[in-house]
This record gives sequence, structure tokens and C-alpha cells, in this order.
Amino acid sequence: MSFVERRRAHRFDLQSPLIVRWKDGAEAREALAVSEDVSSKGIYFTLPEGIKDGTAVEVEITLPNQITLAGPVRVRCLGHIQRCEPTLGAKAGMAAAIEKYEFLPGDDETSWEKDFPAKSKS
Repeated sequence: MSFVERRRAHRFDLQSPLIVRWKDGAEAREALAVSEDVSSKGIYFTLPEGIKDGTAVEVEITLPNQITLAGPVRVRCLGHIQRCEPTLGAKAGMAAAIEKYEFLPGDDETSWEKDFPAKSKS
């Protein structure tokens, strides 16, 4: 059986800090993470605990020069968890589908980003 690529958009191997927000019942949740790859249609990252498939999420990330070719750009992505899978080290791999995104004003790093420098896998 051969592997069939189902992705509709080019993915960039990118390790960049992000913040993810979601609701767990009535409780608003927020977590810091690092992306593993991003595209115009989705983003993959890991968390210490999983988020249920279908859950609406907001992801805020700064895309670095390697992606934008014009300087860092802060983006807020709205979407949902498409897939949650176990990974090594008792973490959960999260694939989030992006349904809408907006560019945020300013290119200054936020306080949480300063602790996580972006790295692109070559």
C-alpha cells in the first residue's frame, strides 16, 4: 500500500513559539507551545495534554523572515483541532485546521515569544 499525500497546501518545517487558546467546557484554556510545521491551511504542534477533535482554537504565532520574506509577521489563526495523536514523551500532537486568519498590528515580539526563538528545519 503506498502513501497518498492529502495536504492541499505546502507545509513549512518551522519551530516557532505560539500560544493556543480554547474552551474546555465553560473553562477558557491557554497554553504555550512550539510549532512543528505550518501552512496556509493548518498548523501542527505538541502539548502536554490533548485537545478534543473538533474543538475551536485560536492560535497566535509570529511568522519569521524565512516564511514571509519581508520581516516577522504576527498572525492570529482561528480554526479547529482536526486530529489529536499521542507522541513520544507523554505529549499530544495537535493538527489544527485554519479556517480564518488575521494579521496583528506591530512586529514586536510578545513577552512569551522572547523565551522561544524561531528555528526553521533545513
